[in-house]
Amino acid sequence: MQKENKTVLLQACCAICSAYPIELLKSMGYEVFVHFYNPNIYPETEYLKRLGAERQLCRYFGVQLIEGEYNEQDFLDYVKGYETCPEKGERCPLCFELRLRKTAQLAQQMGIKYFTTSIVISPHKNFTLLSSIGKKIAEKHDLNYLDIDFKKKDGFLKTNKIANGLNLYRQNYCGCRFSC
Repeated sequence: MQKENKTVLLQACCAICSAYPIELLKSMGYEVFVHFYNPNIYPETEYLKRLGAERQLCRYFGVQLIEGEYNEQDFLDYVKGYETCPEKGERCPLCFELRLRKTAQLAQQMGIKYFTTSIVISPHKNFTLLSSIGKKIAEKHDLNYLDIDFKKKDGFLKTNKIANGLNLYRQNYCGCRFSC
């Protein structure tokens, strides 16, 4: 297999969630690039804490971190009209779509054929929904979405062990102003 076929761009929602996915993807032979694009995170001080933890994690694993632009207004514009929806409601898929779309665009620019997200490791997130969104975006960009359920085989436990061992910052809410 050619090297570019073994390169993946991982959209990282936070260091806690991306720890095990990075480890697993590397063990599968992928060259991993991490894309931290999360304009949904509120407030900016919280965003910076999560970004700092992601930087620490990427240094630990020796993977390149690509920092997306932080502009909460991008998120607010994307979910306009869905502000009052409850957590796990109609707003959340839009948020996932925004972040995965940006990651797919970056993968395409970088010549990377595979992308995925660490969001799926959370027991609070719907793997089937996220995979469906990822696959639709992949099709539009002539890419491949890796629909790996990172929480399988104790993935959530493994990611927490890595995070605890590195003393990574741990947030207590999903991220957006509507979930805190």
